[in-house]
Amino acid sequence: MSLRDDQLATLKAAGKDFDYYNIANLDGIDHLPYSLKVLVENLVRNIDGANITDEHVKTLLDWDPNAEPSHEIQFTPSRVIMQDFTGVPCIVDLATMRDAVKDLGGDPEVINPQVQSDMVIDHSVQIDKYGIADAVQQNMDIEYQRNGERYQFLRWGQQAFKNFRVVPPGTGIIHQVNIEYLAKVVMSKAEANGNTLAYLDSCVGTDSHTTTENGLGVLGWGVGGIEAEAAMLGQPISMLVPRVVGFKLTGSIPEGVTATDVVLTITDMLRKHGVVGKFVEFYGEGIASVPLANRATIGNMGPEFGSTCGIFPIDNVTLDYLRLTGRSEEQVALVEAYAKANKLWGDASDPDYVEPQYSEYEELDLGTVVPSIAGPKRPQDRILLSEAKSMFEKTAPAYETEKTVKDPVAVSTDFRGDFDIENGDVAIASITSCTNTSNPSVMIAAGLIARNAHAKGLKPKPWVKTSLAPGSQVVADYLKAAGLQDDLDALGYQLVGFGCATCIGNSGPLLPEISEAINANDLTVTAVLSGNRNFEGRISPDVKMNYLASPPLVIAYALAGTMDFDFETQPLGTDADGNDVYLKDIWPTNAEVAAMVDGSVSREMFLKDYASVFDGDHRWKGLDVPEGELFAWNDKSTYVRKQTFFDGMKATPDPVADIHGARVLALLGDSVTTDHISPAGAFKASSPAGKYLTERGVEPKNFNSYGSRRGNHEIMVRGTFGNIRLRNRLLASVGEEVTPGGFTYDFLAKKPTTIFEASRDYIDNKVPLVVLAGKEYGTGSSRDWAAKGTVMLGVKAVITESFERIHRSNLIGMGVLPLQFPAGESYESLGLNGTETYDIAGVEKLNEGVTPKTVHVTATHEDGSKTEFDAVVRIDTPGEADYYRNGGILQYVLRNLMK
Repeated sequence: MSLRDDQLATLKAAGKDFDYYNIANLDGIDHLPYSLKVLVENLVRNIDGANITDEHVKTLLDWDPNAEPSHEIQFTPSRVIMQDFTGVPCIVDLATMRDAVKDLGGDPEVINPQVQSDMVIDHSVQIDKYGIADAVQQNMDIEYQRNGERYQFLRWGQQAFKNFRVVPPGTGIIHQVNIEYLAKVVMSKAEANGNTLAYLDSCVGTDSHTTTENGLGVLGWGVGGIEAEAAMLGQPISMLVPRVVGFKLTGSIPEGVTATDVVLTITDMLRKHGVVGKFVEFYGEGIASVPLANRATIGNMGPEFGSTCGIFPIDNVTLDYLRLTGRSEEQVALVEAYAKANKLWGDASDPDYVEPQYSEYEELDLGTVVPSIAGPKRPQDRILLSEAKSMFEKTAPAYETEKTVKDPVAVSTDFRGDFDIENGDVAIASITSCTNTSNPSVMIAAGLIARNAHAKGLKPKPWVKTSLAPGSQVVADYLKAAGLQDDLDALGYQLVGFGCATCIGNSGPLLPEISEAINANDLTVTAVLSGNRNFEGRISPDVKMNYLASPPLVIAYALAGTMDFDFETQPLGTDADGNDVYLKDIWPTNAEVAAMVDGSVSREMFLKDYASVFDGDHRWKGLDVPEGELFAWNDKSTYVRKQTFFDGMKATPDPVADIHGARVLALLGDSVTTDHISPAGAFKASSPAGKYLTERGVEPKNFNSYGSRRGNHEIMVRGTFGNIRLRNRLLASVGEEVTPGGFTYDFLAKKPTTIFEASRDYIDNKVPLVVLAGKEYGTGSSRDWAAKGTVMLGVKAVITESFERIHRSNLIGMGVLPLQFPAGESYESLGLNGTETYDIAGVEKLNEGVTPKTVHVTATHEDGSKTEFDAVVRIDTPGEADYYRNGGILQYVLRNLMK
């Protein structure tokens, strides 16, 4: 008998009996953090005697808060959630795996998601039309025109695969749909014996902001598409038992402060504390006064503060939110009964409450939070609103060049009239993204600012591209019910779509006349968005500086028209009587916001909007969809192509080999993000991806974005390392100018060229490649193509000072070796500049079932001298070693399924 058998018990909830795994009586459970109790339940329920044993559970129960992570466990998520940019390649890979299984003589139908897998199509809507009444309908029409091939493929997948559902375009943003509808908190399923098993909801997603669900008490985080595919196919995720940071919240939010200000403050604090690879858990009596929407906003920003999760326990706030969002009373009763029975109830005022032990502690008195923004290029770079003008003036010169025109530039447009634009002007002010649009308090606050500004005759400046892209149709319902949409419309904040839009880089084109003026005069214009991502080059190719702000502050900056503005001392304009109007004159009180939220947001809205969430509109239903268990690939498609990863794959893998004679493809600095590596946003006709499409008869106006073409590996590999802000220092090492973008030096052809074209030359000549970089390599979203593109360029190893969590594991998942320089060393300190050839010895030990702690790297300089060092192997778990030996996680899974 195992613990799994011993702990099976019966739970009564809402008049029904449920089987469940009781962890409440296990020794050591009382003082564990909530998040680790979730892992205990997950392990007990999935004990199989091989991957997961009683000993793994005991190790977790004996968790030492002060220990460094060293114990590996296998986490088996209950669900997988995807958005379409990262999800399309997942379904392409599954469809290709069906073909591969057939080629190896197996049954293609063994390839099916083994757990509930949902895709929400939210990343494809682009803001082409704005500031007009029917913008949302026009943008959706354009979206379907651009993405018809992809959507046909996804509808085929919806019919061909079991346990796979699709939420069609125009419904909402993945994380908002997740917390408002898909997440169960406690799940249940029928068993073979006729009973019903209740178990904890947990969910990984192909978007880093999956952590939004942590606000509901659902453990989960963003993983690469590669890991997600394995989880869909029933593979547990290997992880080390983490350190857990306890974050105590006290006090209450002061007047004039929003949930966005709170989350930017927490992000700032935790980035300084250092939480990469750790769990963060919010606790204490103060959390009872934190609304669920605020909890979700905080959880959402987990990737920005760097932790694996940012979770709240289940309590009465959770139950109230489940009721509000339309969950049944039976479901709410099950959540409450289950949480209390398994010591997962987080009410600190309960007499039976035991305060968890944590590895590290942080505390924030909410009463000390002040209005803030973050930027101009990282979400953790918080700026006090009172200092925003002076900070802009200090940082803006770094974005100017000798070509930058300092005087105002005259612009004449049909759409917005004639005006001057200059450095610092706000070109985009967008209410967008999963961070804030799931939070009624900040959305209503934005509506009230619009109402007050409209009443005083204020308007956004004509050069500002204004847009409202909520995360669910419920937001549109309550803004309309509150009478605030009319005021938003009056300020140019008409609905443009239900999706990520600006935050993912789909801000759409600026007016041609504005874009031309910016680029001809090298102006430094800015964007303000209510999102979570503001990395360089992400929001718009025309915009150099990007700032995160609360929805009401987005509108305030649209009214100001420039980042070079002090809201305390400068008026936004004048009213009808000629009086100056300041931000404080139109800012609503907390009580006004709360009263309008209470009067406008109703359970009935959620029930109505989610009643037919998987059905889609006439556009979705009208798609022409192929049928059958195997997808009918179209060789002429420029959106969806059969992947090449499994070409020539054998039933058993070849041994892994040491690396000889490698060349450096890219020499990069610190904080290179997955946005720098993975193709995203728009691309030009002169780029390798643009040339590929042009050669196939696609006009530049129909290029769409990289994200929309993620199902075509030919385009994605051509855009890898192609970000317009990437600076490859290798060019300087050979005396060439460092041209920003996807450029390198080809040592075989002895000339500068694009990274893609150089990689083809090296692959043709069987020369392996390496990438050298600094600290925090791979920061940012969980982007599978940052790893897939890397391996398809012929890169065998990446050597850095440190990695961000997700990208490191994704590299292994694609068969790329992640290595770190010895502690305290860098390529600079070792005297390396990328012109060397590299030999890496000791990799072959992996064939013996051993993961070496280090491998020996020999860099041979052009004069024949050598620099040698031992690089740390960042294969952190036995599971990751299995993936690497198989050439990647998908090959490992496919071989196992074939067995």
